Amino acid sequence: MSKQKNELWEWTKALLIAVALAFIIRYFLFAPIVVDGSSMMPTLHNGDRMIVNKLGKPQRFDIVVFHAPEKKDYIKRVIGLPGDKIEYKNDTLYINDKAYKEPYLDQYKKALKEDDLAEGPLTQDFTLKDIIGKNTVPEGEIFVMGDNRRGSKDSRHIGTIPIKKVIGDTKLIYWPISDIRFVK
Repeated sequence: MSKQKNELWEWTKALLIAVALAFIIRYFLFAPIVVDGSSMMPTLHNGDRMIVNKLGKPQRFDIVVFHAPEKKDYIKRVIGLPGDKIEYKNDTLYINDKAYKEPYLDQYKKALKEDDLAEGPLTQDFTLKDIIGKNTVPEGEIFVMGDNRRGSKDSRHIGTIPIKKVIGDTKLIYWPISDIRFVK
């Protein structure tokens, strides 16, 4: 009887340790997320399942998940970091007065050029001052945009995002199986 109790106790301990590890990993390190909507097209698609890495700080052009003001989690690309001056002019991104290429938008820009009915640029001209009334991204905040610039509710609409609201960054699509890949 003592041997059975000992074996039951060992199984119970193993199960408790496994549950505790799963909780720690999910709560502090990594978590799954499902992309909801088309704001990150063509990079991400509605229904893509991804892993969110909760370690580290957001870097420029990372894709991050954050708690949005609407009590919902959004997934967007980091464009501006604290202290950055952000401007869009003639469909070109300028950060601190330096032009940046955005290769993740090439597919959309090419489609616009081929569409005879398309009007205007992919990304409308703006300055950070136009949006938040300040010349630079405030300390402790980031400026984010969706890759689907014409169909994304992002910092142009909801303002800058406090870094403390960022859950983490994401690079790995794990579902659907046919789309498993790392994204940039």
